[in-house]
Amino acid sequence: MKTLPPGLAASLASGVTTLCRCWILTRSDGQRLGFTDHDEDVLCDGVLCSAESGATGSALEQSAGLAVDSLEIMGALSSGRLAEAELARGLYDGAAVAVWWLDWTAPAHAVLILSGTIGEVSRGRSGFTAEVRGLADRLAQPRGRLYQRSCDALFGDPRCGIDATAAAYRGSGHVTAVRSARALVAAGLEAYRPDWFTAGRLVWASGANAGAVVEVRAHLRSGSSALLELWEPMPAPMAAGDTFTLTAGCDKSFTSCRAKFGNGVHFRGFPDLPGNDYAVSASPAGAQNDGGRL
Repeated sequence: MKTLPPGLAASLASGVTTLCRCWILTRSDGQRLGFTDHDEDVLCDGVLCSAESGATGSALEQSAGLAVDSLEIMGALSSGRLAEAELARGLYDGAAVAVWWLDWTAPAHAVLILSGTIGEVSRGRSGFTAEVRGLADRLAQPRGRLYQRSCDALFGDPRCGIDATAAAYRGSGHVTAVRSARALVAAGLEAYRPDWFTAGRLVWASGANAGAVVEVRAHLRSGSSALLELWEPMPAPMAAGDTFTLTAGCDKSFTSCRAKFGNGVHFRGFPDLPGNDYAVSASPAGAQNDGGRL
């Protein structure tokens, strides 16, 4: 049960309320943005909450148990506050959200009604809808390891053991031609054989997509140039001269870990785990099925 500040409680008891909701987002890059469903900007928790986006929220669902509290925020995209390109780059993925309820005539009279993170976001050219999930959502996330054939480490992390910053595993290049929204021709990768960066990570260092990250679907060779196909189209158009860095791709198999990286001793999967075909196979007729080896 929430304990309301005396000023806010008095406003509610008066019968004529001047209440509004404010949403304060803390992005992955540390920037804090505020939005409100009031028709004027409101200062809340030291952040100026803008009315520019016309943000509005659905009814808040809360419970006394461990069920996940949730609501949705709907609003308009604007270049000054919240742009479609920023959503596409993933700057709001997993952003922390604080939902406040306050009296806009006396903003100091405020109460925090929900803390959580941004969940699913749908966007268009002019508007967005963002799901806000309460802190209990973390209890529903998988923890621990799974028994599986593939490796569950991230390439280059301490469990993997590979130094992903070494020149053998990281290259730099620049765009020489753009073939489509997901395909480009690049120079600077002549030292790497084809397929070396397939399933790797591309980080844009300059251009309209600077800072954006995307996974490489295929790495091919055409003469001395590299052909890169990306899994997703970039938020902004690519252009000749844009620079990037690439990290070698790992398909998480034991074969690649041993042959491509010489790192089989640190493989974090179970390559000898029997598959479903073995588990459901039948014993051969006429064999000595006594539990020993055939």
